[in-house]
Amino acid sequence: MQFPDYPELLIELDAGVLYLTINRPEKRNAMNAAVVNGISETFTAIADNRDIRAVVLRGSEGHFCSGGDIGGMQQGGTKEEAERQAWEFNRSFGRLAAQVNRAPQVVIAALEGAVLGGGFGLACISDVAIADVNAKFGMPETGLGIIPAQIAPFVVMRIGLTQARRLALLGERINGTAARELGLVHYVTDGTAAMQEQLEAVLSKVRRCAPEANAATKQLMLDVGSTDLESLLDRASDDFANAINSHEGKEGTNAFLEKRLPLWAV
Repeated sequence: MQFPDYPELLIELDAGVLYLTINRPEKRNAMNAAVVNGISETFTAIADNRDIRAVVLRGSEGHFCSGGDIGGMQQGGTKEEAERQAWEFNRSFGRLAAQVNRAPQVVIAALEGAVLGGGFGLACISDVAIADVNAKFGMPETGLGIIPAQIAPFVVMRIGLTQARRLALLGERINGTAARELGLVHYVTDGTAAMQEQLEAVLSKVRRCAPEANAATKQLMLDVGSTDLESLLDRASDDFANAINSHEGKEGTNAFLEKRLPLWAV
């Protein structure tokens, strides 16, 4: 399978798990256009591939992502050009966040070091988040005279309006333990080895679940609130009927009756 070739993004596929590593350690893995484009192109390439069960997002050399590369947003020759470039980059990250949020694969974020701005936003769109206890989470935008424009909706959806307002309007930094208390992350570890151990434990559970069933379940949950409940429940019944009569549904039922693992978990 062909993946985009960007030096700012390291891509590795291993046993059905795609590892995406932001590779700008000199910038604490701040995102530029190449990072955003590379992640987006990768998720587009795997959108219909159920052999890829999970995507792990992480950063190189001790930091997850320190946000957007602010310095690279103010290089236009005129005020109008600078504003256009800033708008386009900012909006491109919002499109990426929406895309990753609805990816059919299980998206896992391995969070250490700086998890700021856009990095905070990426954490909020993961299905499973693992944080180092000493990771630093925050939305520093207002302290820089700018706003967390594209990440704010995802932060509110993740941790609720009250806590999102506190973090954004105070620019407050929190560690991994506090992030778990807010419901931002699911697991907290201490050190690289412990994080890898927890990641492997999560991936083993992902492999136990059927990929098509996971994709449909995630889509159903994300659509809560986007339509009236009765219509959503009608669609859910359609999805259920399709699933129980699919190859996954039949294999899962047979495996249960035969007291063995289904083929996707072997």
